[in-house]
Order: sequence, then structure tokens, then C-alpha cells
Amino acid sequence: MNSTSPLPYRALATDFDGTLAHDGMVSQSTLDAVTRLKAAGYRLILVTGREWNDLLATCPHTALFDLMVIENGAVLVDPAAQTMETLAEPPPTEFVTRLVAKGLPVQVGKVIVATWEPHETEVLQVIKDLGLELQVIFNKGAVMVLPGGVNKATGLHVALSRMGLDPGEVVGVGDAENDHAFLQICGWSVAVANALPAIREKVNAVTSRDHGDGVEELIEHLLANTQSTP
Repeated sequence: MNSTSPLPYRALATDFDGTLAHDGMVSQSTLDAVTRLKAAGYRLILVTGREWNDLLATCPHTALFDLMVIENGAVLVDPAAQTMETLAEPPPTEFVTRLVAKGLPVQVGKVIVATWEPHETEVLQVIKDLGLELQVIFNKGAVMVLPGGVNKATGLHVALSRMGLDPGEVVGVGDAENDHAFLQICGWSVAVANALPAIREKVNAVTSRDHGDGVEELIEHLLANTQSTP
């Protein structure tokens, strides 16, 4: 890692795709590292653009996390309590209907509506035609539509409030455009080596390894500093 982290921190907030996971899969060594961090007393928060069913299909390890901010900040999941709280208004039915009628590949969650590039132009046109206050957020080829003002940072703020944590007590790690918002509010922000240049330029540190290996590197760093602290 190219920077040292001030101490102490109490939580790790991590993105999923491209960060914790590689091609949708989390390696056993990465899971082991996350488990060690939790055993050391860190709180764990997953912050992802995925909707719940899609996430479960690739990440059966939800019990590791204290809270999960999904749908790019629009939904909060408590795995232990098995509760799901919607933090924003669901998408208008007419909006989804129009996209489907155009033949766009669409995935709909509690709040998020997702498709892929290069369909963003058609999505923006439907938003304009219907006069909706919706925003389009990009994520390495994914096109996510959410209510205005909803992002990973707003969802993380809610999660931290429920946990009694301040953003300054959190280490955040991510890789893509939609991670900007939540990384900016964390006390120490980190990008994995495969992160977009725009992300690497804005964070406090960049790992030398990519994807889950980079998260393992970060965890090793945190545990070493924690163990050396009186």
C-alpha cells in the first residue's frame, strides 16, 4: 500500500463487484481475511449496487456483514435480523414499462432500475419524456437509475447511524464510478489496484494487488496496525 492509515478505525465498508469479488466470486482467502478482521472487532458493511436476489446468487456470505447497503444506497439489509428497509421511493411503473417496451435489458429492484451501456441515451430520453426526477449512475458498463440524491454515501450514512459509528471511524474500499460518493465520506479511503484512474486519484491509498487480493492486502495492513497499537 502506498500510504499509512491513521488509527483507530472501527469498521470496513467495502464494495462488492470489482473489489471484494472478481467476476462475481469472492475467493476463500478473501473470505478468510474478512473473517479475521471481524474477529478482531471490526464492524463490516457491504456497499453495493446489486439488488438482493442478484447479490444472493453470487454472495452466500451475507452473515459476515453487520449491515449491507444495496441497490447503490437505496436499500438497507440487516442479515442477522433478516430485515430489509427501503430508503427511497420505488421506480414509477410507467418508467419501467417504457424501458421494457423499448426492448432494453432491464433489472428492477426495490428502488433501482438497471441496464447496460449503450442504453443510457434511451433511458435518459424516457426520463425526460416522463418528466421524472431520476438520476443515472454508471458503474463500469452498468447503467443504474435511482431517485435524485440517492447514492452509496446516503445509504452508508444511514447504516452508520444505526450502528452508532461516525464516518471518520470507517475505512472504505472500492473500484468504480459509483464508489466515489461513499469513499469521500470515509475516514480513510482506499482503491484496489484495478480501480478506475478517477478513483485511484481521489483516495488516500491504493493497494498493490487487485480485486479481493487488494482487500486482503488492506486487511493485513489494518490488522498489523491494530496489533501494534498499545
